[in-house]
Amino acid sequence: MSKLKEGSLNGISEANGIASHESERRRHLRFPFIASAEAIEPQSHATIKGRVSDLGFGGCYVDTMNPFAVGTFIKILLSKEKNTFEADARVMFSHVGMGMGVAFVSAVPQQIQILQDWITELAEKTLHETEPAKGTETDDVAPNSVRKQDHVLRELIKTLMKKGVLNELEGTAMLHRLHY
Repeated sequence: MSKLKEGSLNGISEANGIASHESERRRHLRFPFIASAEAIEPQSHATIKGRVSDLGFGGCYVDTMNPFAVGTFIKILLSKEKNTFEADARVMFSHVGMGMGVAFVSAVPQQIQILQDWITELAEKTLHETEPAKGTETDDVAPNSVRKQDHVLRELIKTLMKKGVLNELEGTAMLHRLHY
């Protein structure tokens, strides 16, 4: 398996670059995502099944009653419809009775492509959800209001995306941060 490179569209963050405890911020945007998950600890072959509730290039959160301990290296399989993403991963935080935060460490290129396809689809969906309805927001916005500033920023980001200054993932992440 190949190591994954941080910050590129062709990879995911390396485990060493990901926060080792909850108080640090994630390096990648996460999107709501529902899929089945299976986590396997390679040495003992212990298996935990759960449900993914969010997903990003750097990792995911798995809802499960009995998560693995922080620091455990696992093989994770995420399945949605006909696709399954498989990667080596590490448990970054764990909440008994709730779930665990998992950081992806490495995966083969074909698996990375599956993850990229999912993220692109989620990013596009988020982009469409953040676009204002035509003829509504600009007509109702008072001059110099925060809503007008947000509208201007959204339009600027979309223009930068159209001109190729920002790629779709970067632009969508910025639009998402404007709203949350």
